[in-house]
Amino acid sequence: MNKLSLLSVLIVAVLSMVSCTKKEISSEKVLNLVVGSEVKGMDPIYSNDRYSSNETARVYESLLEYHYLRRPYQLSPNLAEAMPEVSNNGLTYTFKIRKGVKFHDDKAFPGGKGRELVAEDFVYSIKRLADPKLQGLGWWTIDGKLKGLNEWREKNTASETVNYDEVVEGVKALDSHTLQFTLVKPFPQFLYSLAMTFTSATAKEVVEFYGKEFLNHPVGTGPFILPEFKQSNRIEYVKNPNYREKTFPCDATEEFEKIAKEYCGKKLPLVEKVIVSIIKEDQPRWLNFQKGNLDFIGIPKDNFDAAVTPSNELASDLSTKGIDLLIQPSLDVTYTAFNLDLELLKNKKLRQALSLSYDVNTSNKLFYNNRALPAQSLVPPGIAGYEKDFKNSYRGHGKEDEIERAKKLLAEAGYPEGKGLKELTYDCPSSTVSRQIGEYTKQQFAKIGVKIKVVQNTWPELQKKIDTRQVEIWSIAWGADYPDAENFLQLLYGPNKVPGANGSGYNNPEFNRLYESASTMQDTPERTALYEKMTRMAAEEMPWIFGVHRQNYVLKHSWLKNYIITDFEAGTEQYLDVDVEAKKVALEKL
Repeated sequence: MNKLSLLSVLIVAVLSMVSCTKKEISSEKVLNLVVGSEVKGMDPIYSNDRYSSNETARVYESLLEYHYLRRPYQLSPNLAEAMPEVSNNGLTYTFKIRKGVKFHDDKAFPGGKGRELVAEDFVYSIKRLADPKLQGLGWWTIDGKLKGLNEWREKNTASETVNYDEVVEGVKALDSHTLQFTLVKPFPQFLYSLAMTFTSATAKEVVEFYGKEFLNHPVGTGPFILPEFKQSNRIEYVKNPNYREKTFPCDATEEFEKIAKEYCGKKLPLVEKVIVSIIKEDQPRWLNFQKGNLDFIGIPKDNFDAAVTPSNELASDLSTKGIDLLIQPSLDVTYTAFNLDLELLKNKKLRQALSLSYDVNTSNKLFYNNRALPAQSLVPPGIAGYEKDFKNSYRGHGKEDEIERAKKLLAEAGYPEGKGLKELTYDCPSSTVSRQIGEYTKQQFAKIGVKIKVVQNTWPELQKKIDTRQVEIWSIAWGADYPDAENFLQLLYGPNKVPGANGSGYNNPEFNRLYESASTMQDTPERTALYEKMTRMAAEEMPWIFGVHRQNYVLKHSWLKNYIITDFEAGTEQYLDVDVEAKKVALEKL
């Protein structure tokens, strides 16, 4: 069966599926979401990608969260009663934990009833993130920051079992509902880590009850419950019947005041169920959205021109169906990374040559509908450290003189016309678009005589390859964990090498020194100057081929209420509402 006929069969199958389910509308409020890749598990300490962190945050909660209705982004209390008391020297943070918060009912607890959350649960969860035996993928967020924690980790590395009972000065429960962190040195971004899923509250007895299967049995304090996680194409959450008294915010910045006025004080979550469909390919996702099986969707590249006019407006055939278009720049960067643990790829001129050979303008047109911003380095627009007028001298645009310069650099690297250079392996995710990007990269490198082999992987497989250093070159993207350039610069900080976020293994002592200085500074012009110096250093060193900073183009159906594009999606579905009656009417138009 050729590719065209296989695609035809797939489309017919999808159409048959959606046509059968189109009229089956219940009175229950159900949020229908989609992700494009498998979720590797539901353990917070391994939630280091957007897919797993979004799923984890439906079940688990952290001390802090981002205020849903405020821009610029602002942290607000979640499991904490209020923002912390901070000592005058900026080293001690004291939190009061909300009382009456219960873990989900589960057989891991006596009588199957979830117990109350206490401060000690956060102490346990932080230690678990630091546990050297577990190799938590979020360790980088607290590495070197909490007093005595690194020493505790080092001490337990060689021991047969890890001693969780030992007191660590940097994270202590002062009483049942008072938690205190003590930092080694000032770190203004510390609070952001307490809004991430890595530091979510987990219960020790649940972890011990399920053992190695804990990642498939999520039990948190969150707004939704997932009885058991299984690798399939559908994840179904139900509303937590014992969720605490959390209500929709009444305060908002100007652009969201209307939402705040309508929903102020309503009990969260607003829907009864969340159904997440795992659909890897763009076209089945698009067809499901058009039939109303998905509430919102990022516009696939192949459907972009049909959905959005040249003046950035929604096409009339979609707007008449009650579909809305939302647009927002994204705090992210796409890139092609080099494994700098390999001697071959430590060759800076080789990396520079490959970057110059890669035409980012055509890539932007082919894969991002010419709506993304070509990246000159790693920091995106919208945060301090981004330089609007900076141009990377190794950024390729398909020009003849750039190709000639790339060939010269390749020769200086020791591989004139690619001679003597082995075929390189390029790993990418398993979607059609990822494969197309891989083939495009292959064509670009071939212009200077460099050969690559494109290998596709599931998302968990690619993550594992990166962590175990079984990669040479790979494509990936980074979305902000928090709105600070430090979150992007830490991707190249040497001590953050895998299992931390520095997948390339870049380790430049001068870059590390600048990073360490900047990371302890408040938001000042002096700190911004250091950020800019580091971004220029990365642009010269080329540990990556910098891709683009994307824009979010999202379509949503009229029945979905309160949806706001955000760079920090984890936990936001509790604020979304579904107008069931409006959905019944709108489906007749689809």
